[in-house]
Amino acid sequence: MNQAATVRHWTVDAESAGQRLDNYLLRELKGAPKSLIYRIIRSGEVRVNKARAHADTRLSAGDVVRVPPLRLPQQPPAPTAPPREFAVLYEDAWLLAIDKPAGVAVHGGSGVSFGVIEQLRRARPQAPLLELVHRLDRETSGVLLVAKKRSALKALQDQFRARSTGKTYLALVRGVWPAVRKVIDAPLHKYLLPDGERRVRVTTADDPQAQPALSLVRVFGPVQPPADGASIGPMTLLAVTIKTGRTHQIRVHLAHAGHPIAGDDKYGDFAWNRSLARCGLQRMFLHAWQLQIRHPVEDRLLPLTAPLPPELLRWGDVARFFV
Repeated sequence: MNQAATVRHWTVDAESAGQRLDNYLLRELKGAPKSLIYRIIRSGEVRVNKARAHADTRLSAGDVVRVPPLRLPQQPPAPTAPPREFAVLYEDAWLLAIDKPAGVAVHGGSGVSFGVIEQLRRARPQAPLLELVHRLDRETSGVLLVAKKRSALKALQDQFRARSTGKTYLALVRGVWPAVRKVIDAPLHKYLLPDGERRVRVTTADDPQAQPALSLVRVFGPVQPPADGASIGPMTLLAVTIKTGRTHQIRVHLAHAGHPIAGDDKYGDFAWNRSLARCGLQRMFLHAWQLQIRHPVEDRLLPLTAPLPPELLRWGDVARFFV
């Protein structure tokens, strides 16, 4: 059975103030395809305080959002996310920083029933609000921020948009990275594969869909593989600081430079990945190591660090850099 097709009116509460219109509708219209939501916004069928609005319109407390009659398919009940806590790097009344393990999506969707945020909400049913501040790829481990108040969410996301945060990742790449190459300034273009999966490539500045992307690279040093990996070839451990937060930015920039990340199943060297797996590297070697933000209420710098997880720290002689 379809949901009843009636006009809906919602009044924005204080906790939703500052949220984008598209994100607000995605939350309220459970089961609605993103394409439908953006279509009704573009067509002017969605009104905020009786006026047309854009997807990026920021809502204020007390705003009245009107949504046209929509017939949405009845969604089968989603699998219940098991409650799960994650290693806490920092927590106060405003925000939570966790150490996300590799292999766990940050949220459900695209074939994933649930992710970190759904599991956290189940583990903390008393929490009035838990919202992701930013994203990490499923295959990437490390620092992940969760807001506990709407005001903190907006303040932290504003920092990310203003590029005032410091985000540094650790990556193991194929080959010897030239120490003189410290900056990768290459715009990126997002596209879809025929099966709908998202990909990114380096493009030219005159591409109308180009997004500026800047990565700063610091060399830790060469990494020796385990004893049975003599045929793997040279590798370099890098610290990469991103000044822009584009989708798959580090993965694409390093691969474009001729030094793909170890274990990257989208942009990497697949034959090399198989050799690495035979030597015990069972995941992508990309870790969100350090993040520096300004506390959303106390206006102080807050440095956060997630230690390299054991499966990466103990691979080859990586641990020598962290003694």
